[in-house]
Amino acid sequence: MGGCFSKPKPVEVKIEVVIPEKERSKEEMSPNGKASPLIYKVNGTARHYHLEEHPVASNPYHHPKDLVEASVCHVKDLENGQMREVDLGCGKALLIKEGGEFHAVGHKCPHYGAPLVKGVLSKGRVRCPWHGACFNISTGDIEDFPGLDSLPRFQVKIEKEKVYIRASKQALQTQRRTKMMAKCISLSNYSLSSTNVLIIGAGAAGLVCAETLRQEGFSDRIVMCTMDRHLPYDRPKLSKSMDSHPEQIALRPKEFFCTYDIEVLTEMQVAAVDVKNKVAMFKDGFKMEYNKLLVATGNTPKALSCKGKEVENVFNIRTPEDANRVVKLATSKNVIIVGASFLGMEVAAYLAERAHSVSLVELEEVPFKKFFGERVGRAVMKLKEVVLKSGKVLRADVCVVGVGAVPATGFLKQSGINIDSKGFIVVNKMMQTNIPGVFAAGDAVTFPLALRNNKKVNVPHWQMAHMHGRVAAQNMLAHGMEINTVPYLWTAMFGKSIRYAGHGEGFDDVVIQGDLDELKFVAFYTKSDEVVAVASMNYDPIVSKVAEVLAAGRTIRKRDVELFVRHSKYVRFGVLGALGMKGW
Repeated sequence: MGGCFSKPKPVEVKIEVVIPEKERSKEEMSPNGKASPLIYKVNGTARHYHLEEHPVASNPYHHPKDLVEASVCHVKDLENGQMREVDLGCGKALLIKEGGEFHAVGHKCPHYGAPLVKGVLSKGRVRCPWHGACFNISTGDIEDFPGLDSLPRFQVKIEKEKVYIRASKQALQTQRRTKMMAKCISLSNYSLSSTNVLIIGAGAAGLVCAETLRQEGFSDRIVMCTMDRHLPYDRPKLSKSMDSHPEQIALRPKEFFCTYDIEVLTEMQVAAVDVKNKVAMFKDGFKMEYNKLLVATGNTPKALSCKGKEVENVFNIRTPEDANRVVKLATSKNVIIVGASFLGMEVAAYLAERAHSVSLVELEEVPFKKFFGERVGRAVMKLKEVVLKSGKVLRADVCVVGVGAVPATGFLKQSGINIDSKGFIVVNKMMQTNIPGVFAAGDAVTFPLALRNNKKVNVPHWQMAHMHGRVAAQNMLAHGMEINTVPYLWTAMFGKSIRYAGHGEGFDDVVIQGDLDELKFVAFYTKSDEVVAVASMNYDPIVSKVAEVLAAGRTIRKRDVELFVRHSKYVRFGVLGALGMKGW
């Protein structure tokens, strides 16, 4: 282990100082308020951090030869509220007209490359049709997740009633923009065992927290620690693309962390936290003082409580190595998946074309019954002839366990941090725990969901973890930001995707439009007279449309949805008409 990604070895230190002037007065975030030697001492041994210099160009000055300008349309070609994908010769842009003004940004979502022209335009932002990420049309900045990068923004001008776009060729090719960030100017203020911000966990919540701090100009020390051996990676791909190697699914390259002085300690497990003295104790005896703490440890897979659970061919999918090994061992073999969870079903789908046979074992008769309802669950079963078996002895070469997860918060039991009866960390709208200076985010928390009248809920979604991280960072800086986002998730099986927005826990009815047999449908989940969630397959961008309505604080009534279904695609009334569902 070494460098800025694990417990460091003695090496030379080289630091470039780059800092916004406004940050020089933010001494209240420094634990000591004064400088200390750059050499850090642990147990009497002098050690150093090595910060390599690999610049990441987030907003470069463009050479004239890199710029292109083209006429893309007449001013009357677009009505207000319309979007068009336009070609500038060396790349495409998304041209938008709203409020009588034209805007131009990147045309692909930086997350997975979805065409934003097929997304939803609403009140100054465009929402991705696939996974719900939102971007400001004036700045290109990402406003809701998933994904880390913003859209490039291009210059628009009107001459003789023609619309021209001036853009960087590089930006047209990359279709993404990393926001400007500060660097650490005060690394020398800390001993090895001291940091300003300590982030326990290196998933989406932890990484977005660190990046947001830097984007907001925070220039003090940030340390992330993780039990994993890898830098933050795209965890949903472990079950959707099981043969991916760690470097293929990394959220950021190693150079990024070095450039922006975000230190990552790998294979480091926190054993306890002393909130009174602001110290985290690691399993190997190492201790680190902090000023602000984010706990973003996520979940731990549930283990089987039966004989044989420890044998070599029984797996939980937690790391890239787990997923890679399962694929290798399962090829042309008999596989059993225990549990029709999202992970279990996705693994079954991925292995179906590789294994000799795949059997799914589940207590429920229908997969996803509690989440999607029985009718949608049965439709999912039609994706492939998967037989749910119970009460039989099945012979298996490989067994994958996907029976759910529990919050990874056991190390906090004696900390004084408020933990509920299920092990979740309880936070408020600003992701703050009951302990001042201690925040929590991601799958391990319950938080007030505005969409459900601030009911405390646990939402273990990739998108929500991103937003948790942003809100936590903003409130570490005392910006007073409250979480107010609509949960959005997706699952992919056998080449088909189900999209879902809202929070359907406790739904009492499902109103379905479309054809379940043809796997082209939208399902509205209602509680009393209110739509609380929506799911769809082959019906884009309906889920993103509903998400925008819910995000605006508007209510969709069950009776309006039933009228929508009754009148099919020719509806032109009520809330659904305002959604833009005309023509569906």
